[in-house]
Amino acid sequence: MLTPLVEFDRQQALDTGTNFVIGIDEAGRGPLAGPVVAAACFIPPSLVQNFSDVNDSKKLTETKRKEIFRRLHENGVLFGIGFASAKEIDELNILQATFLAMRRAAQKLENLPHALVLVDGPYPVAQLPFTQRPIIDGDAKSLAIGAASILAKVTRDQYMTQLDQLYPGYNFATHKGYGTAKHLQALKELGPCKEHRRSFGPVRRLLPHEDLFLP
Repeated sequence: MLTPLVEFDRQQALDTGTNFVIGIDEAGRGPLAGPVVAAACFIPPSLVQNFSDVNDSKKLTETKRKEIFRRLHENGVLFGIGFASAKEIDELNILQATFLAMRRAAQKLENLPHALVLVDGPYPVAQLPFTQRPIIDGDAKSLAIGAASILAKVTRDQYMTQLDQLYPGYNFATHKGYGTAKHLQALKELGPCKEHRRSFGPVRRLLPHEDLFLP
């Protein structure tokens, strides 16, 4: 029996006459530090039964996300990961940087002919060379988007854990760059590092005006 998320993708494919449904989602739009990370994911129909437990990454425990992440890597799923750095977020704004990360992720699946891309959220991705449909709350409706949300979230969490080693004192491994009380306190005590988003208010307020957008 097909799960609702599998059935959703199947119906999207039937509606558009394609055999390839790619899901795209991102992680890290809200944090004060680190990149925004996007994933594009295609699960072949022969493999969908292996992922009946996929859901919006925010509804899963960290342990469950990591377990599904491992299976996505090991079971022949096709996916791409794209990053947009804190510097690019400051230069472009967070929405355009998110689109950039999504394009970078989707480029790695360009060999899927006539694919339909389902994008989590209300907006189509600017300059994306695929037929696409934005799906509000798509990570809870679509298997492909739900899988992409897990790939993006776990990849970004791993990256932020690595940053914790490069920039000790900010506790990036714990809060992943979000504006928690401890992160804000560390910002006041240590000042921003190169991975902080200077265009975001809590960071910007700690910078001299002339330093706001320096590399």
